[in-house]
Amino acid sequence: MNPALLPFDEALAALLAQAAPVDEVETLDTAQASGRVLAADVRSTLDVPPCDTAQMDGYAVLRADLAAAAPGQPVRLPVAQRIPAGQTGRALHAGEAARIFTGAFVPEGADAVVMQEAVQAEGDAVAFTQCPQPGEWIRRTGEDIRAGNVILAAGTRLGPQSCGLAASVGLAALPVRRRVRVACFYTGDELTMPGEPLRPGAIYNSNRFVLGALLRALGCELLDLGNVPDTLAATREALRRAARDSDLIVTSGGVSVGEEDHVKPAVQAEGELRMWQVAMKPGKPLAYGRVRRPGGAGTAHFIGLPGNPVSGFVTFLMLARPFVLRLQGVNDVAPRVLPLRADFDWPRPDRRREFLRARINTEGGLDLFPNQGSAVLTSTVWADGLIDNPPQQPIAPGQVVRFLPFANLLA
Repeated sequence: MNPALLPFDEALAALLAQAAPVDEVETLDTAQASGRVLAADVRSTLDVPPCDTAQMDGYAVLRADLAAAAPGQPVRLPVAQRIPAGQTGRALHAGEAARIFTGAFVPEGADAVVMQEAVQAEGDAVAFTQCPQPGEWIRRTGEDIRAGNVILAAGTRLGPQSCGLAASVGLAALPVRRRVRVACFYTGDELTMPGEPLRPGAIYNSNRFVLGALLRALGCELLDLGNVPDTLAATREALRRAARDSDLIVTSGGVSVGEEDHVKPAVQAEGELRMWQVAMKPGKPLAYGRVRRPGGAGTAHFIGLPGNPVSGFVTFLMLARPFVLRLQGVNDVAPRVLPLRADFDWPRPDRRREFLRARINTEGGLDLFPNQGSAVLTSTVWADGLIDNPPQQPIAPGQVVRFLPFANLLA
């Protein structure tokens, strides 16, 4: 392997070391907070449940009344009260039962609930043929959440279930970091937008649609500057415009060292550039730097992605995505890894760390897309995720590999 290539883990660590979370915090309605990142720990102000509740529709009883219950010798108790969810019954006395419904507060004195399927209703009484266990079918006070406990930690990226949890303890609003502002542009005179005539030598700009959708899925505030002409002046102007109101600038293409690759000198002129060659396949070229904002108001981060469609896609998922998450304030940015069986042969691995497009088959193993080229965008649609394969590691059928599902990388 070329000694100038930076190992993947070192490149990721170097990127994350630069990604301080945005400072600004805003308060959002809990109903609107899904997808945002918590800026502070959230604690419960109450126990959940707030008192003992029934887990089943049935009858609240005192176990001592049913000690003699047995098949053929049922114990009959009068039903003294009916307690639906949302209402509070009176204390339960010895020698009586209470009809109770799921979620209702268990009356004082009761020490078990017998589900309705285990009894025989007889008019205003009910017959029991067994004695329940202590606390049977009772959900105890604070069993789920205790008042004062942290229920959601700072740095949590909120999902629908997180917002539901916050709502369950009465929180109508949550403190979240503001959205990360990302500006994107795409270099290359050959790029044409879909819907326009495709002149000789031109290609449609698929990267604009892929990267824009990836950033929106992450909850970023996106400034899309579109295609930029392949000139140093146009690239510098695009960088100045992008840096004005953004936290991060992401570009596609132009980060190599050819005569028509103007991103490198443009970033150097407008700020500073650290250009890496990362030991990964696909996606070797990666640029990181900072671009000065007009008027000396600090700098914006810069990440330059390769222009090949699959290279840009994979490099974004594995390097730019965790960087964006860290800017948002997310603590755990590591992708989820599944150990799965390879149902294919990969006898000639690369000297770089490979990210292979694969999908789960009906037998629970992995099939490999036959063409792993860096321009084969169809492979990313066919696949369920990426196999994270170490450098120079052949893969034989039956071997367990590290699989990164797109379901966790694309949201």
